[in-house]
Amino acid sequence: MAPRGGSALLVLLLVLPPASAGLSGYFGTKSRYEEVNPYLVRDPLSLGPEAGRSLPASCAPLQLRAVLRHGTRYPTAGQVRRLGELHARLLRRPAGTAACPTAAALAAWPMWYEESLDGRLAPQGRRDMEQLARRMAARFPALFAARRRLALASSSKHRCLQSAAAFRRGLGPTLDFGGDEVEVEVNDSLMRFFDHCAKFVALVEENDAAMCQVNAFKEGPEMKKVLEKVASALCLPVEELNADLVQVAFLTCSYELAIKNVTSPWCSLFSEEDAKVLEYLNDLKQYWKRGYGYDINSRSSCILFQDIFQHLDKAVEESKSSKPISSPLIVQVGHAETLQPLLALMGYFKDDEPLLANNYAWHTQRKFRSGRIVPYAANLVFVLYHCDHVNASQEEYQVQLLLNEKLLSFHHSNETISTYVDLKDYYKDILENCHFKEECELPKVNITAVDEL
Repeated sequence: MAPRGGSALLVLLLVLPPASAGLSGYFGTKSRYEEVNPYLVRDPLSLGPEAGRSLPASCAPLQLRAVLRHGTRYPTAGQVRRLGELHARLLRRPAGTAACPTAAALAAWPMWYEESLDGRLAPQGRRDMEQLARRMAARFPALFAARRRLALASSSKHRCLQSAAAFRRGLGPTLDFGGDEVEVEVNDSLMRFFDHCAKFVALVEENDAAMCQVNAFKEGPEMKKVLEKVASALCLPVEELNADLVQVAFLTCSYELAIKNVTSPWCSLFSEEDAKVLEYLNDLKQYWKRGYGYDINSRSSCILFQDIFQHLDKAVEESKSSKPISSPLIVQVGHAETLQPLLALMGYFKDDEPLLANNYAWHTQRKFRSGRIVPYAANLVFVLYHCDHVNASQEEYQVQLLLNEKLLSFHHSNETISTYVDLKDYYKDILENCHFKEECELPKVNITAVDEL
């Protein structure tokens, strides 16, 4: 006969609806890539509805520059510790206490996460990258042809290095890239620019006051309601829970779906409305730490933005001189924290009002939803084209931008194609006047962090 706790877990799993109880659209930066491209659930190699939307036949791709987020990963050591703490509280419930099926089921749940996993790439993360590589090669066959040079770079983090290796593997043995095995270059100055920006580290990363909106929302009425509901379901005094523990239970629901493709019993604690509140908490943190909250968040990424355009410039010059393109393929693997500031620098997903602790209701239709922007395996791709039979010389070189394999409209034209000249002109100030060293220098005078920001 199965132990009573096991029975409770079985009952809970049987009553859970599929798709993580409708919560999967609200997992923020812990979202599966399939949330932004649902057609991949049926066919992981499908190019989706964007497949046919390409340039006229008279344009040929010259260079592709892709900045990727690593694939699906395990929780960090800190997240595993907090989950262990919550799980241990449920295990410690005295035997004689009132029946509490949800708490009993979660106490019986096998805690399989270990701190040693610490954010490492999961097997699903390798599949994310291999399949992304295959789709990218299918979308741009001329660039991924045999004997084309591939420059592959990564942050120094293990999950990124493994993601880069998986991307290369996904391209298969047929692409010999000039006969040499592709080395993965570690480049933290571009993929982890935030670590090298003293102003960001001191005034945002290590400054509690910078996250005042996040902390206020944790104590606000929306989170209080979620806390009380979860405490009631677990038959715990509400004082024994806090926003961080509730968030780790919600993240466990997300990890189980992303890593194992199962609906976790932890999902049973949350309704869709709860999920929206917890998504907003995650987005608040992203907004104030990586997005529009403080200028330094995005300005610190100008070193990467300028590097992208330096390589595009070089490809244009080589093309004009009828030389072979020295770097037709540049693929770099970083983090959500690499992509989010870069997209903010470019002005994407900016709402009219800032995300604040007290305007949750106002932001139900917000643009800034991190799960739609930087899920696992997120990718931002610049494609430079050379076009024949154009009306003016400035139309000879054109650019498209894809985020998560969907064409992005350019701000200056609202079109999904731009001349390279117009694009450079639109971003002229960032390209010419954003100097990483100066932007990231700490202020000389001793003023408070919030004043400076």
